[in-house]
Amino acid sequence: MNIKALALSIAVVAGLSGPAFASDPCADHVPQPKPQNASRDIVGQELDQIIDQGHMLFAVYEDYPPYSWQDGGEAKGIDIDIAKLIAKDLGVEARFNFVAAGETLEADLRFNLWKGALIGGRIANVMMRVPWDPAFACRVEQVVFTGQYGGEAVAIAYRKDAYPEEKPVPAYFRFDTVAVENDSIADFYLSSFAGGQMNANVQRYTTMAEAMEALAAGEAMAAMGPRSQLDHGLTEDIGIHEPPLAGFAVSKWTIGLGVNFRYRPLSYAVDDAVRYALEDGRIKAIHEAYGVTFRPPER
Repeated sequence: MNIKALALSIAVVAGLSGPAFASDPCADHVPQPKPQNASRDIVGQELDQIIDQGHMLFAVYEDYPPYSWQDGGEAKGIDIDIAKLIAKDLGVEARFNFVAAGETLEADLRFNLWKGALIGGRIANVMMRVPWDPAFACRVEQVVFTGQYGGEAVAIAYRKDAYPEEKPVPAYFRFDTVAVENDSIADFYLSSFAGGQMNANVQRYTTMAEAMEALAAGEAMAAMGPRSQLDHGLTEDIGIHEPPLAGFAVSKWTIGLGVNFRYRPLSYAVDDAVRYALEDGRIKAIHEAYGVTFRPPER
């Protein structure tokens, strides 16, 4: 999956989260005009309607292992299992709308939660894997950002035979090959780091899974991307670490959910379901089942 939208959004969030927002992230926020007749798909959005109809719709990113993908028509992934957990807590069935990433996270939220696509598509009750940041939440008033269920970090995977002693840091990639997902946050970082000195050694792949396959096959010495995706492609010959990343605006972030701002009771119910599952270890167990290191979210 192309995660350009997430990378750009995280970069924007990082730019908004500087010292000026340290005490009040909404300090200089100017309220947006209220949307008029924005949503054309409001049937089945209220909590009572969801319970009465017996199912709810989750928007998840397509072709995005280990978070969400389809295998022979079956929905799989961390986000899929957490969505099922939420739906079960509400006493309904989880259904899924697999969506492609847009140009920005704001566009994804607009198309999938509160306005809908210009042609086709439909509004979901909940959108999974939404990066959480207070300043970004101030900018997008049409969405309630809730249900923080995990964390993510940028990491480097490396072949142990290529680095038997020292673990690689970005500066190594002036001389060593590194695999990344095209147009991802790691791609943007390495392309601009040290005046572009890494570009000749950056190998770009359509997905992070393909980048990890290339690393496992010895076609690259290292790979850089979200820790969860590196974990998912781990083999005995590969190590992973999270070195300090000079000049990286934000290398760690919290992941949560998005709900249309009109449906507060639904957002409260969803957040309660996530909180219970964090407290009793079910969400941690879901991550571990996919071989992914669980990071407790900031809540």
